[in-house]
Amino acid sequence: MGCFLTAPELNWLNLELMKIWPYVNEAASELIRTSVEPVLEQYRSAILASLKFSKLTLGTVAPQFTGVSIIEDDSSGITMELELQWDGNPNIILDIRTKLGVALPIQVKNIGFTGVFRLIFKPLVEEFPCFGAVSYSLREKKKLDFTLKIIGSEISSIPGISDAIEGTIRDAIEDTLTWPVRKVVPILPGDYSDLELKPVGILEVKLVQATGLANKDLIGKSDPYAVLYIRPLRDRMKTSKIINNDLNPIWNEHYEFIVEDVSTQHLTVKIYDDEGIQASELIGCAQVRLKDLQPGKVRDIWLKLVKDLEVQRDRKDRGQVHLELLYCPFGKENEFSNPFASQNFSMTSLEKALKSEVNGIKAAEIDRTAFRKKDIIMRGVLSVTVISAEDLPAMDVMGKADPFVVLRMKKLEIKNKTRVVNESLNPTWNQTFDFVVEDGLHDLLILEVYDHDTFGKDYMGRCIMTLTRVIMEGEFTDSFPLEGAKSGRLNLHLKWTPQPIYRDT
Repeated sequence: MGCFLTAPELNWLNLELMKIWPYVNEAASELIRTSVEPVLEQYRSAILASLKFSKLTLGTVAPQFTGVSIIEDDSSGITMELELQWDGNPNIILDIRTKLGVALPIQVKNIGFTGVFRLIFKPLVEEFPCFGAVSYSLREKKKLDFTLKIIGSEISSIPGISDAIEGTIRDAIEDTLTWPVRKVVPILPGDYSDLELKPVGILEVKLVQATGLANKDLIGKSDPYAVLYIRPLRDRMKTSKIINNDLNPIWNEHYEFIVEDVSTQHLTVKIYDDEGIQASELIGCAQVRLKDLQPGKVRDIWLKLVKDLEVQRDRKDRGQVHLELLYCPFGKENEFSNPFASQNFSMTSLEKALKSEVNGIKAAEIDRTAFRKKDIIMRGVLSVTVISAEDLPAMDVMGKADPFVVLRMKKLEIKNKTRVVNESLNPTWNQTFDFVVEDGLHDLLILEVYDHDTFGKDYMGRCIMTLTRVIMEGEFTDSFPLEGAKSGRLNLHLKWTPQPIYRDT
């Protein structure tokens, strides 16, 4: 960070902006109309036939700058971030026409906005004004409030219209202006295509499960589902299936997301309770910073759910969500592999499996572009060695337990179990079990720990894990916390022997 200026130090800038605001208003109003109107049309709800501006001026109140920071990235460019607040009095009227042919003049009122705009001056050159182009973007949207009113009527009198218009406006802002989207304005002649927004990688996400979800239903249990996104655009958000009447749902669903700026973007997860025809109720949400992920390395993560990502004072237990994340930047295919990608024949784990001839054709001669993601089933043998457990919870009056482990694959009916170790909270088993897995990338290994009792068994806890890591690494040894227990860990060794199968296409 080069320097930072606070609001009192920016009084001179705010005074100058007030002086020139009438001219800025005139120019910006026309720019907004021509650039935003096509996007509003693109994102308009299905119940709307058309959405256009009939009147647009930004009013007489100029925004106020509340902070300026200068970031010197490197010798090729300078980044400036401007924090501003605007409680404006614009005159904005939208001409709405519904599918039923009803024309509605909608006034946008009481706009309140606080956010951070980013300006990038790049590349730096010797010719005046010393930079070739400027890129601008809404770096952070801290607050965006507005109200909608039908001129001469109440908007609530037409169900669904308010939500449809508000969703359209917010989607348009997100897709046209919010970082990492940026607008590039050439200042000097030249090719500035390298400054435009481009995908930089893929984030593979496994939504494994959630545990201990807060119950939102008075009768029965919540019916949870998850919504995941990096950019909150409707066509980029992923929604899981609904698990009925379950506070510990297992989804085991896989999603892919485009990453455009790993340094600033997050993966957001929101868990809802499905309420049928009524609006779903938020159970909790969580976020992961993409810059915290090691490229090419599988990360198994538990996230605590909170009520609001912006408010950190939430102490209520809303449950946890279990994710598996794998970030694969483009251009790094020779350094590490993505087992979900169709071009993955160059990855080491598949190279070993493809050394032998497939249908008389050598692996090197296979047309790699002819295979799609669903064309390969990651079939193989999973060997699980249950080594030991540590710090298991006591289950009898003597402060001991007689633990054993039941192992199964989610998609298989076959179960295996270890022997019982009597009177131990730190048992050692060193037993190995093999599973023939038909679809390793989409199956789960489930290990449940029980206390043996004369009249049956008592549940102690479980571990649920995907197979992505062992497929990529071949084998590993690790320790896993016991879910649903006050304490305890399982020490395991996993090994994968691939046996790829090719579907006919």
